[in-house]
Amino acid sequence: MTDRSPFETDMLTLTRYVMEKGRQAKGTGELTQLLNSMLTAIKAISSAVRKAGLAHLYGIAGSVNVTGDEVKKLDVLSNSLVINMLQSSYSTCVLVSEENKDAIITAKEKRGKYVVCFDPLDGSSNIDCLASIGTIFAIYRKTSEDEPSEKDALQCGRNIVAAGYALYGSATLVALSTGQGVDLFMLDPALGEFVLVEKDVKIKKKGKIYSLNEGYAKYFDAATTEYVQQKKFPEDGSAPYGARYVGSMVADVHRTLVYGGIFLYPANQKSPKGKVILPCPPDVHRVREEGSSLPSRLLFGYCTASWHVCVKTGRGGKIQGAVFPLSESPGCGRFEEGGKQADVM
Repeated sequence: MTDRSPFETDMLTLTRYVMEKGRQAKGTGELTQLLNSMLTAIKAISSAVRKAGLAHLYGIAGSVNVTGDEVKKLDVLSNSLVINMLQSSYSTCVLVSEENKDAIITAKEKRGKYVVCFDPLDGSSNIDCLASIGTIFAIYRKTSEDEPSEKDALQCGRNIVAAGYALYGSATLVALSTGQGVDLFMLDPALGEFVLVEKDVKIKKKGKIYSLNEGYAKYFDAATTEYVQQKKFPEDGSAPYGARYVGSMVADVHRTLVYGGIFLYPANQKSPKGKVILPCPPDVHRVREEGSSLPSRLLFGYCTASWHVCVKTGRGGKIQGAVFPLSESPGCGRFEEGGKQADVM
């Protein structure tokens, strides 16, 4: 017989976790308010995802977003939920959404000191077939005394204060980093609270899976093609990597972090500028905390003049997002876009 109770009487909920982090940092409570408001939006989106078929939320809304993707009805709902929850937290001044072409400036009477970049529903092309989708967010401090504008969001990734994502799959999970490790929280639907399930997550040093959309292989640059071929047809006699690809960045990144391996989102000849770089920093922030190498060295030293760019390698390749354990890094390179450069070592 075990003395362990079926009920945890001292559980660490995400709400409690956020409050404790704020107390340790001797903060004003503004970031705590912001994160709790983000969690409320995530819970609401999770509920909407579960009820989408019954609530007639499947299908397209009849428009495309700034990245050229068809906007789904659930996209519109999720975007409105996140915007309204964040603005009502009295802690934000600028919001940047993948669904909006321009930055959203919070009304003066509701302004705070934080800038939030987010994708309200990543992988929305998978909504109607019930595949895993997610929400991605990154939080920055406003660094200037000027009136809030889109310029406040054009910061280096190293300036991220907190970042994470929600994964709406067989359960709803939130991965969060405030710069001191990465923790995973699962939504307990009975409590309506996210409960800590794994602390200080680390990516495996070596994996057996590679993940990218090989439907665009015809358009890959030579460097990407060569790297993928090395994983599929290793010359050292080792076993080839298996392929897994959902098409939702949150799902693919989360699987890679849990099981190890490689995730790539390369640009190609068909889309030479790649896709929006906006979703990258949150996942990269999380990967950096977990001990991965390439993304943090690239995106965290890179400051862009626009959200809608992809970073170009000096060897002709481009990258939107990537997850590499240290042992899987493809090596050194110099990355550039629009005259701006960053080294990857």
